[in-house]
Amino acid sequence: MLKLIFWALLAANATLFAYGQGYLGKVEGGEREPQRLKSQLARERMVMLSAAEARAAAEAAPAVTEVPLVPEPAPAPVATIACTQAGSFAAPDARRFETRIERLGFGERQSRTSVPYQEVTSHLVYLPPNGGKEGADRRVAELKEKGVTNYFVMQGEGPMKWAVSLGVFKTETAAQSLIAALGKQGVRGARVLPRGPQTTRAAWQFRNITNEERTRLAGIADDFAGVQLRPCP
Repeated sequence: MLKLIFWALLAANATLFAYGQGYLGKVEGGEREPQRLKSQLARERMVMLSAAEARAAAEAAPAVTEVPLVPEPAPAPVATIACTQAGSFAAPDARRFETRIERLGFGERQSRTSVPYQEVTSHLVYLPPNGGKEGADRRVAELKEKGVTNYFVMQGEGPMKWAVSLGVFKTETAAQSLIAALGKQGVRGARVLPRGPQTTRAAWQFRNITNEERTRLAGIADDFAGVQLRPCP
């Protein structure tokens, strides 16, 4: 019985030894360690390190330096116009203009205001005051010498006191025609003064708009007679 146990143990040890040496075929998952080492590229450069040597090598390795991120350049600021005014508008035109600029999306950057406006009903041709009453008398004498008989010396308090009126016309064209005729008679210095009641009209102010936005705004304003864009007062 003891002999049987002895030979059984001996056979088991022999089998394990043969298996470990690879005599019974490849181990599962790959070759034996000596065989894998032989198949490595540049195996002559490979060195087996102990745990202590591995820790020392890791501590001696240079630290990885973080490369700072370079911030992207900020976009150049867009030039804007501080304040642009459009106007003045008569009531019907004001409503049309307001409807058309809504599509531009100015929002709080636009505001409506009122500006003084003179309703011109006539045009005065006159010689400005010069030297008070004595100056007006000299002007009248000169006009008579040149054959001008249609004149009137303006009186009353105000900046036009002692001016010499030469005629009142409905249109500026007619007033300019008189000035041309007087020039042929030798009368110099005549001017045209629009006259009429002072009222107010609507105007719009636009703040901090770009040149492109102003161009689009001007394209709309051009469709309204007498309306111009100018810096805010």
